[in-house]
Amino acid sequence: MGTAALGCPARAKLRNFPANNLLPTKRYAKRMILLADPPTFHFEENLTMKTIYRLVAFLLLLAPAVLSQEHYSEGPVWRVSLIRVKPTAMDAYLTSLRQSSKPILDEQKRQGIIMDYKLFLKETKSNPQDWDLCLAVEYKNHAALDGLTAKGEMLRDKIIGGKQPAQQLAEKRAEIREVISSDLLQEIMLK
Repeated sequence: MGTAALGCPARAKLRNFPANNLLPTKRYAKRMILLADPPTFHFEENLTMKTIYRLVAFLLLLAPAVLSQEHYSEGPVWRVSLIRVKPTAMDAYLTSLRQSSKPILDEQKRQGIIMDYKLFLKETKSNPQDWDLCLAVEYKNHAALDGLTAKGEMLRDKIIGGKQPAQQLAEKRAEIREVISSDLLQEIMLK
């Protein structure tokens, strides 16, 4: 661009510099041009409305996740199973848990597959169809659930003795108890 651009007072000043005085140095002239016409940055010409819509959609999808973290931080993940035991089978079921499930859960905890586990006995029943026992298993996070089946089967085979004995145990347990629900819960801590 020449220095005689219209509408630029600094360039006009440089252009009207008196010829009988010393001419401005090149450095001074460059500084005057830069001050008069600062560099501008242009978006690429091919920025389309489609790209803008994608960006807006991404930000809208991200907003709930950001806003949901405003009130709490995420803690561990729990698998909670509510179990109804047949009226006369509580001792048999607890014996089965102690002999087969407890060693597996203890080994998973020792290996770091799970963080902890808890059993809860419900002392108040609102109706005969209510649950009796709750088994809660704590995992560090959702990523800890990846590959859990394969790890559990390896421990099951090692402790119980294989797939066939585990299947027989599951059939015996099905006769004395019913799983009411098995839910995955996210523990949260209020900020």
